[in-house]
Amino acid sequence: MPTVTLAAGALIGRDSEKATLVRLITEVAAGRGSSLLIEGEPGIGKSSLVRGALAETAGVGCQVFWGAGDELGQALPLLPLLEGLRVREPSANPRRNTIVRLLRGEVAADRGVDVAAALAEQLLALIAEQCAARPMILVIDDLQWADQASVTLWGRLARSVRQVPLLLVGMMRPVPQRDDLLALRRAVGDSARIQLAGLTEAAVAKLVAVMVGGKPGDRLLRLADGAAGNPLYVIELVAALTRGSSLTVTNSGAAELTSGPTPDSLSAAIADRLGFVSGPVHDVLRAAALLGVDFAVQDLAVVLHRGVTELIPAVDEARAAGVLAEYSGRLGFRHPLIRAALYDEMPASVRAAWHRDAARALAEAAAPVDRVARQLLQSVDGHDGASEPMSEWILSWLARSANLLVGRAPRVAVELLRQAVAGTTAGSAQHDGLVGRLADALFRVGDAAEAEQVASRALAHAVEPDLIVDLHWTLVQCRMQAGRSEESAATLDRALAAPGISARHRARLLVLAARMHSHLGEVEKADRVAATAFAAASETGDRWAMGWALHVLATMTAVQGQMADALPLFDQALTVTEADPALTDLRLLLQINKAVTLGNMARYEEAFAAARQARDLADQVGTVVRLVQSHSALGQLHFDTGRWDDAMAEVEVLHENLKEPAAACCDLGVAAVICLHRGEKAAARRHLAAAVPHAKRLGNRIIGPLALARSLEREHADALPEALAVLTAGFTDNNEELEEIEELLPDAVRLATLIGDLGTAKALAGHAAALGAESEIPHRQANALYCRSLLDHDAATLLEAADRYADASRPLLRAKALEAAAGDFVCAGDRDQARAAFTRAVETYALLGAATDVARVQARFRAHGIRRGPRAKHRHALSGWDSLTPAETKVAALVEDGLSNPEIAAKLFLSKRTVGTHVSHILKKLNVNSRTDIAREAALRAIAPQ
Repeated sequence: MPTVTLAAGALIGRDSEKATLVRLITEVAAGRGSSLLIEGEPGIGKSSLVRGALAETAGVGCQVFWGAGDELGQALPLLPLLEGLRVREPSANPRRNTIVRLLRGEVAADRGVDVAAALAEQLLALIAEQCAARPMILVIDDLQWADQASVTLWGRLARSVRQVPLLLVGMMRPVPQRDDLLALRRAVGDSARIQLAGLTEAAVAKLVAVMVGGKPGDRLLRLADGAAGNPLYVIELVAALTRGSSLTVTNSGAAELTSGPTPDSLSAAIADRLGFVSGPVHDVLRAAALLGVDFAVQDLAVVLHRGVTELIPAVDEARAAGVLAEYSGRLGFRHPLIRAALYDEMPASVRAAWHRDAARALAEAAAPVDRVARQLLQSVDGHDGASEPMSEWILSWLARSANLLVGRAPRVAVELLRQAVAGTTAGSAQHDGLVGRLADALFRVGDAAEAEQVASRALAHAVEPDLIVDLHWTLVQCRMQAGRSEESAATLDRALAAPGISARHRARLLVLAARMHSHLGEVEKADRVAATAFAAASETGDRWAMGWALHVLATMTAVQGQMADALPLFDQALTVTEADPALTDLRLLLQINKAVTLGNMARYEEAFAAARQARDLADQVGTVVRLVQSHSALGQLHFDTGRWDDAMAEVEVLHENLKEPAAACCDLGVAAVICLHRGEKAAARRHLAAAVPHAKRLGNRIIGPLALARSLEREHADALPEALAVLTAGFTDNNEELEEIEELLPDAVRLATLIGDLGTAKALAGHAAALGAESEIPHRQANALYCRSLLDHDAATLLEAADRYADASRPLLRAKALEAAAGDFVCAGDRDQARAAFTRAVETYALLGAATDVARVQARFRAHGIRRGPRAKHRHALSGWDSLTPAETKVAALVEDGLSNPEIAAKLFLSKRTVGTHVSHILKKLNVNSRTDIAREAALRAIAPQ
């Protein structure tokens, strides 16, 4: 963090604002987190205010981290947080090392993985771990220059501060009026904002008096009034007058102006300060200005081609002149306006050339790619509207570093690679390699259309086998996203037919073809091509191709209902990928799909273990896509088995914007279904509305949980034909993927029967029977029995279906089968059997917390004189201790015992994020603000009379 040694009088006139900050720091030291946004014009004293409060509370025991947005680094994701949390420093901390490995490109991930998103999740986890060890203050200065990912992450942290001992402070100027910053202001609210205005006349007079050592005279005060209460302007103005000997203090203690020039603006006052440093120091400061507001001394030495010790005299003079200050091992300009003055005084052409030289020096010193790219961006933008051709060393550096840069900062990569491609000869090996990386970068930033064009053009003359595979990979991904996968078939066929193709590259192209057919729902063809790919890959020992081919084989086998046969294929693929760290991402995908398959086979203990193993590994290596998928798989497993509180925690643990459309729709669908069954209509509507943009991206693809939620919402509105239509839409063009949407069959048959659409009911019951025939999977057997007996009004078979649903650990469907059986028993006049089935149905609904279903069933059977017997306990309270779920009650008890989120996670075998979600729910239900409040409320409840 920046040093907290302040300029004399810098905090004059800020007593109330400093008191607010001191209070928040004291509270976080006691365990109560909060956030604060400080706004004001440049020089108004935002940073000085925070430093002053930190200095006053230095002994409270908080760890402090300070980062800042930088005008030159806006294109580089998360730079303020990465620098502020000092993640590049050597550390034995596994989380910090994972972040460093992500930055270096050492963490294996599938093509298209969003490295910035992975970094964001790792930073969140690091902050949570730091807070668990000791209360933490995180300051991000100059948010107006921060990249969007940093602003988004600041907002996410602000929403979580009640869960952890974290004081989050952000500072920014009122302009620019960026949409993300405006949203941030709205999110924190007026109560968590300080808007610094100019100092009062009295405060300005006091500030001047402190600086000059005497009472300012009228002329000096009138001159100071021209600063409009801006402390920096006042300080720079008085400093300039002092340097120019334009001030004198009389024997009576009055500070008076004498003859001499006076700066007429803040920039003039800063220029005056810079004019007092020597020429050689001025040159050093100009070089420093190229590096940003703050910088590493080693980088400055590299750029100037000097040793660090050679720079000490210049740095000392600059610090003495009030231009530079030390920022915890780094140097920085005392204010961004000072750096801006130095930067802007250089002609644009000179500045661009110097940035280019700085980039080269940093590249030769093996500096991180983001630091080199930061300099290159400023050198290739074109100071007069046109860019110079890229130097050969830049092209060579890009060829070596493009993969890492595309992953770390794809937008930066696109800008640099566009110019690199334009400046190289088409058809050359260098040009073709850069084109391949440009296509990949374009796909990652969401411009699939241009990525497809670039890849298609490059394929026309590409000859290097690895490049051809890469280009096909990008092309297939682009067309999959656009819903045009079939167009890749002919292209891949031509590539496979090309003369001289090696066995290794043939295997990799076959893997692409198998994945394409799988995406198209061509199950048998995908299976056949994957088998061919595996055979070809086995001949060459290509573990990448073997692993992917086995993955397609396993998933296609499972989709065809042969789940017991799929498990050995998953295990074989996991064995193939185990020895190669570069295949970690594929290994995670295999583990997740194995967990899903085990769940479908009702082998839930193994399924949960596999999903948790995938979740923990994904969290460890920083793979966000797989982390999302593992949490989603756990959420679906919890939902199916009736652990709805845990399901809600899993599907809410990661923000939907981090999720691929299918995962987002699945999670939001699960949450909406649960809320509808529990009578939480407003929450259900929010989840359904949030799913709309994600569903649009999927086109006509049916996502089971979301279809169930939309259908249930229509059913609750008594629009039964519409509810049925939502479900039957999935069975029109998806016969080959029937297994993927079989979960819609029971409700579809039930609704069709209710509205008298027997033709549809019989057709769908036939699908269920076909899936259940000779299947050993309990829920498929149960579906077949349930659908058939709904049509036949066979109460005895419905009870058998309920038993099979119990074997499958599917309580919701068991309750529906029992409810249907009770209805048929009533029609048959068997009231005893009806009452027994009714009671079991209500008890099962109640255990799920499905208040809507309990109320509906009770009302339905009350008309037949059948009422509920002994009441099963279920929650009615919406707030307070009685509203907590069993899982939340366990977490609250451990919070009361003083355990941190990581400690609770280890004790309950949950992820730290899931525990955080539970804590968030507890805070909301108890209407308290911090973990300390939870512990206090628990203690008060324990001693209160019962």
